Amino acid sequence: MTIKEVSEKFDIPQGTLRYYEKVGLIPRVTRSSGGIRNYQESDLGWVELAKCMRGAGLSVEVLLEYVQLCQQGDSTIPDRLSLLKEQKDHLLQQKEQIEAALNRLNYKISRYEVAVKTGVLDWGEN
Repeated sequence: MTIKEVSEKFDIPQGTLRYYEKVGLIPRVTRSSGGIRNYQESDLGWVELAKCMRGAGLSVEVLLEYVQLCQQGDSTIPDRLSLLKEQKDHLLQQKEQIEAALNRLNYKISRYEVAVKTGVLDWGEN
């Protein structure tokens, strides 16, 4: 697949794909004799992983460490597992913070909905 096709398939700007390859988040993509990127199935797996993990908030540095570990072979499986577990814990903490914020917003919204109906804004416990 060309970079344009991959960009459209994953809804990622071509510049982002080039950046991911440049910094190593996507291992070197195969190129045609004319130097045009020719993404293979294995490349698409890396693109999908990068998009998913970046969308979840993982840093480029963490993803780069993961990719480097993968490229070093099976001896790094325990390290990769540890890295993924750490990131999972981090995301779960973020999820708790988001849930707390949503609960607070839902409370405030409910108070404003009552105020719209009654004309009185009562915060109760704030």
